[in-house]
Amino acid sequence: MNKQELVDAVAAKTGDSKAATGEAIDAVIATITGELTKGKTVQLIGFGSFSTGARAARVGRNPATGAEIQIAAAKTVKFTAGKAFKDAVNGA
Repeated sequence: MNKQELVDAVAAKTGDSKAATGEAIDAVIATITGELTKGKTVQLIGFGSFSTGARAARVGRNPATGAEIQIAAAKTVKFTAGKAFKDAVNGA
């Protein structure tokens, strides 16, 4: 499912216009992104939580040449599924 299909599905369930639904989804994504950028966690009870983590710098290899390369440290985004979401996916 892509973003437009998500907008269409949510608009059909809520009865709102596709434009309003698209703006609402954009606002949710922007808010989650903004909070994670600040280093905070976003927790949606029953669905899951979004948080940030850190990946240390490391040495990797170029698969074509075998040469060592330095991979810089980076922040990562983690999603941990909530119990209700896991249960729904697993059919419990």
